Amino acid sequence: MASVLIPLAPGFEDLEAVTLSDLLRRAGIEVVVAGLQRGLIQGSRGIRIEPDAYLDDVLTREFDLIALPGGLPGAEHLRDDARVQALLKRMAATGCYTTAICAAPMALAQAGLLDGKQATAYPGVLDQLKLPNTRVLKDAVVVDGKVVTSQGPGTAMDFALTLIELLKGHAMRHQVEAGLVRPVH
Repeated sequence: MASVLIPLAPGFEDLEAVTLSDLLRRAGIEVVVAGLQRGLIQGSRGIRIEPDAYLDDVLTREFDLIALPGGLPGAEHLRDDARVQALLKRMAATGCYTTAICAAPMALAQAGLLDGKQATAYPGVLDQLKLPNTRVLKDAVVVDGKVVTSQGPGTAMDFALTLIELLKGHAMRHQVEAGLVRPVH
């Protein structure tokens, strides 16, 4: 079974975190939402989520994909957390997908994973970082090898569906998308 780690930091983007975990689970993917701290974690819009695990308790587990929800200050916490940075580097080195949406691609950039890649993010986020070897696009979702980025809350479904397709194929993406009563791509 495909497995995905979603690290959750205080100030996460509520819509992105919930959409990611919901749609991936609909596709039969094992999702572990792991808090950077223990207990309830409050998102940027006030929604509180109790993670499945504490990040320290899943650091040695193997996952096929890591998905970073954005939001501020959540994305900054992901960027600045040594555990998250080590996970990103380890997963990239072993050929796993490293993915982020909204402001969270800043954490991928911090780990050096956007160097030589095409990427997208919430407007202005990557531009502020001045990444000379990263081609910043305005697409809703950008897949460049094993790095996947997306723009923000409005593209969260497209992002999650793309991750489903990468892990489980087009037929599963189609099945999940049809069940959402959403135009199928």
